[in-house]
Amino acid sequence: MSIIIKNIELNNSIKDIYIEDNKITEISNNISTEADHKIDGKDKAALPGLYNSHTHAAMTLFRGYADDIPLNEWLTQKIWPNEARLTEKEVYIGTKLACLEMIKSGTIFFNDMYWHLPGSFKAVKEMGIRAALSSVLIDNLDKDKAEEQKKEVREEFRAYANSSDRISLALGPHAIYTVSEDLLIWCKEFAEKNNLLIHLHLSETEKEVNDCIKNHGIRPVEYLNKIGFLGENVIAPHSVWLDNNEINILEKNKTTLVYNPVSNMKLAVGKAFRYEDIINKGINIALGTDGCASNNNLDMFEEMKAAALLQKFAYNNPSSAPAHNMLKLATENAAKAFRTGGGVIEEGKLADIILINLKKPELVPHHNLISNLVYSANSSCVDTTICNGKILMKDRVVEEEDNIIEEAQKLAKEFFSKKDKY
Repeated sequence: MSIIIKNIELNNSIKDIYIEDNKITEISNNISTEADHKIDGKDKAALPGLYNSHTHAAMTLFRGYADDIPLNEWLTQKIWPNEARLTEKEVYIGTKLACLEMIKSGTIFFNDMYWHLPGSFKAVKEMGIRAALSSVLIDNLDKDKAEEQKKEVREEFRAYANSSDRISLALGPHAIYTVSEDLLIWCKEFAEKNNLLIHLHLSETEKEVNDCIKNHGIRPVEYLNKIGFLGENVIAPHSVWLDNNEINILEKNKTTLVYNPVSNMKLAVGKAFRYEDIINKGINIALGTDGCASNNNLDMFEEMKAAALLQKFAYNNPSSAPAHNMLKLATENAAKAFRTGGGVIEEGKLADIILINLKKPELVPHHNLISNLVYSANSSCVDTTICNGKILMKDRVVEEEDNIIEEAQKLAKEFFSKKDKY
């Protein structure tokens, strides 16, 4: 399939963009080549599709459930008991709803860790966006459970590893306090053998750090370094409670960190991500929303704004976390971490492009597009979403969106009616 986008604003110039199959083949003025689809780019700007580098997609079904309560109570009494009741069907429908929300807000890739991976895989394949999917690995120091989970990973790898050019598999050991050292080391070895990424929650709370010191005599990053777990293939969301030595270790190991400002503020983790200290070490940082139970949406425009404002507040510096850097967290930096070959609009790169409606009132006047995108825009400013050379949304319409919403609403009502609501 071919697409031509005419007269679109790109990097402060008006250009034509020609897409063939899943690649951008030409960017120039007055392209005359015919295409299967023609898009009028007048009063629109082209932007690389956004990356959500940490989420739990099917938790869209938990949106608005159990808000405003302490983290431990939220997890142990509300989230984990209900997650234990989930089936592949709920994960499939919840992930489709998440994909719909992401498409409508300009996100073309997400990094997911959740239960019932076959349901997530099916949803992403149908919806047309990109994802790195991992099952949650939690053995709670139980050797039998660890062996069971190793078997599950092997089976998923055989079934899904090479079955889609848009979907990659990763390993998802939940965190150091829920996964044994044996399983962590096994994950590292399996990932290296099969060239996989590893997705691990890291230093989200002060309790996690204190418990690690109590159990191992060292802090979480030091512990992971000691067992040889860290590396360029590790994606570590949250990473809030880091000290200087841990930041140095992460720099040495070229680990990617994922900043989750909205979730961290909502769950009151007690500290702001040390963006300036980390970026000054040259560590790659991406951006993510976390799941809808702790955010409560998947809008990466909102996340970019929150990311910038929290840093300015935390460092008492209005120049901290400038808009162009926040956009990179959601595009180039993430594409680098996930090895997609995208994240920018250039000839030869992946055709993952979103078109922004510059006539939206919140984007007027047009002094600085990047500032407007980070500080003013929201998901409704996205007019068109193209992923892998296919138009997933045009004029803000996604195929079957009403059916997806209706099915998710019905399923969520049935699911939570089986237990007392919050």
